[in-house]
Amino acid sequence: MMAATRPLWFDDLTVGRAWSGATRTVTEADVDQFAELTGDRFPLHTDDEYARRSPFGTRIAHGLLGLSLAHGLMWARTGELDESVIAFLGLKEWQFLAPIHLGHTIRADYQVVEQRPSTTKPDRGVVEFAVDVVNQDGATVQRGLKTMLIARRGQPTTGLETS
Repeated sequence: MMAATRPLWFDDLTVGRAWSGATRTVTEADVDQFAELTGDRFPLHTDDEYARRSPFGTRIAHGLLGLSLAHGLMWARTGELDESVIAFLGLKEWQFLAPIHLGHTIRADYQVVEQRPSTTKPDRGVVEFAVDVVNQDGATVQRGLKTMLIARRGQPTTGLETS
């Protein structure tokens, strides 16, 4: 992990550059609030008795809760891209490899795997990150590719069109 000494821009992000994000322990309250917010009250996530009879033996976090937390954890520690990110463009090949149990602590490890200037707007570029969501035991529980639109150095990030 690098210290946040200055903001990073598209031009600073080279293929191979990698970070580890902040950590977060997933709580019962997190799962309950996510279920309420999304309407996804599937009993594996919300009902102790149901979950006890499941192959997992206990309640687990929603896969999309883990993905959402990973998105925030990527930048929570450094803030290096707070000034330069224009938009989140998408996910590819996202995999849910293992459950996230209540009480597990996760982090997001991410690495630049592709960086290309925009073909239509010279003030920005597209950066693809490989993201691993890792639990406290070092096991990768989720993995995928995340694509971001990032401003070039010296370009404003407010008032820009994203398309």
